Amino acid sequence: MAIQFNFVSSMLILVLLSISSVEGQGGGGGGVIDVVAKFGAKEDEKTDLSKPLLDAWKEACASTSPSKIVIPKGIYFLCTATLDGPCKAPIELQVQGTVKAPADPGAFKEPKWIAFNRIENFKLSGGGVFDGQGTTAYKREGCKGHDYCGSLPINLKFDFLTNAMIQDITTKDSKHPNTDGIHIGRSDGVNVLNSEIKTGDDCVSIGDGSKNLVINGVTCGPGHGISIGSLGLFKNEEPVDGVTVKNCTMTNTSNGVRIKTWPGAEPGTCSNIHFEDITVTNVSSPIIIDQKYCPWNKCKINVFKLSNISFKNIHGTSARPEAVKIICSATLPCENVELADIEITHSGPTGPAVSQCSNVKPKVSGKQNPAACSAPIPAKPTPTA
Repeated sequence: MAIQFNFVSSMLILVLLSISSVEGQGGGGGGVIDVVAKFGAKEDEKTDLSKPLLDAWKEACASTSPSKIVIPKGIYFLCTATLDGPCKAPIELQVQGTVKAPADPGAFKEPKWIAFNRIENFKLSGGGVFDGQGTTAYKREGCKGHDYCGSLPINLKFDFLTNAMIQDITTKDSKHPNTDGIHIGRSDGVNVLNSEIKTGDDCVSIGDGSKNLVINGVTCGPGHGISIGSLGLFKNEEPVDGVTVKNCTMTNTSNGVRIKTWPGAEPGTCSNIHFEDITVTNVSSPIIIDQKYCPWNKCKINVFKLSNISFKNIHGTSARPEAVKIICSATLPCENVELADIEITHSGPTGPAVSQCSNVKPKVSGKQNPAACSAPIPAKPTPTA
């Protein structure tokens, strides 16, 4: 299980991520460990928080009763930290203050800042801020002469967590620029709820092996929308099965809701995908299946299978005429695709909104504006970001 938060916005972001069930979890009945009072952490923005935090984690993780680690209000400097389990009882990290990363990208030898590994019954909360101080890394000038360019860190990384909740935190200015807000891969039962994401790539990206996911109440923009994929580039990718994206809003994004696979790469499957109750405002490609996702033009025949996909109650405005674009594989056409109650308009010199389809016969119901699959696919479709 790998879950990554890579926000690069300079604005505050609220994130709620729940992995599986969290009932019965909490810090009640156990000790509260204050990193300042007990381990001497200093809120002077220059004294490294790493040792006090790791010492507090070691004590809490060894406790046989639930524990809570508190980083009080204030501004703290943290070089890097990897918080490992397994732990003997439920554990909570409550961040009330602001934790800042080193400003110098050269301080990092690995592409991570704060990582959580192999923990069960974990909660991260507190209303605090993780500030990656990434603005100095965004230019990436002269990367050939700097070792750090290949290892710019993301802010938060979660691997092999079970029964975990990340709630009421802000993560901003990751050093790794132009990347996904939240990336989910090889995870089962993740819920991303009521989150505001502003980033340089997908607001939420869903990789192989993702199962039983719910994305609900996400506000996205700027960014590339909410995407499944890209899939099919690497060997032994696991199926994607059971994803629901609902009650989400996309504003000024390059895509709305999207599935993208590489043609001519590795075989795989993606099924039971449902997008519903989505509002789009000035979105370049509001609805898109792209089985010709091939930014490097080295692709051949498509061997990736898509099935049981629905787009329901999606409405708003498109920045380009191609409001609906469903480009499926000629060798493995999409199966059981549904378009229901689509209302997307475009006004501009290139004409009204259009709906393009290839190698798919969707089931259509409710209002369809533009009319479903009514426009031809051009010889060179508009590429997607």
